[in-house]
Amino acid sequence: MNKYGMLIDATICVGCRGCSVACKQWNDLPGSKTRNTGTYQNPPDLSAYTWTNIEYREIETGDQVAWAFLKRACMHCEHPACVSACPVQALHKLDSGPVVYDAHKCIGCRYCMVACPFGIPKIDFNKLLPEINKCTFCADRLDSGLPPACAKTCPAGAIRFGERDKLIAEAEARIAKNPAKYVNHVYGKKEAGGTSILYLSAVPFDRLGLPTLGPEPVPTLSEQVAIYGTPTALATVAAVLGGVYWITKRRIELAKPVAHGEKEKK
Repeated sequence: MNKYGMLIDATICVGCRGCSVACKQWNDLPGSKTRNTGTYQNPPDLSAYTWTNIEYREIETGDQVAWAFLKRACMHCEHPACVSACPVQALHKLDSGPVVYDAHKCIGCRYCMVACPFGIPKIDFNKLLPEINKCTFCADRLDSGLPPACAKTCPAGAIRFGERDKLIAEAEARIAKNPAKYVNHVYGKKEAGGTSILYLSAVPFDRLGLPTLGPEPVPTLSEQVAIYGTPTALATVAAVLGGVYWITKRRIELAKPVAHGEKEKK
């Protein structure tokens, strides 16, 4: 099976946030307020309810200042550290490319959050048993032969969806055709062992907020976490769940109406 990918050309992005709106609409996610950074309005960070967003930056080049926009979401790594770190296999990589999540298996240990070099997985504390949320690469749409909602929506054509190998070839062709426009590098081709999300940029990628990573897969750290931390985590989670169960059961018992003629137990 061919692996899917997504090429994001930051030189074309206009920062409209249409991708974020489309993501929320398709996944039935609530809206979020923008936050004031002190100098300009910045969209919200990734969260349990914001799976993709546009980051705004002012980039100084010589005596000029220009806006730069970066679409952020799960990178759907070829060798995902989050999958390697998860002790219960709540996260797994599909052959088609997406890294997906099964909330029914999750124990809320948050090892995936620690392991991810891009800081993508976010926890939802609003649920009784906290769950991890992140971009799914619209795996449900892919199963129906549809592109991801963000790629379908982008009015500027900054997002290209297709087979990963072909997107890499296209990105390298763009660089060769216009070397003065682009940094001579396709981010995600080799970073952390390769990612499904690829970037082109006119400025160094670290200035866009992307981490500088080598070609080695990241799961080394996550494997250490899984080996040495799992027993403690499982014991802790078991204790917490036991406490939650006891409290919930007690509240249910106290909420029960007292039968006619029966004295309430004290």
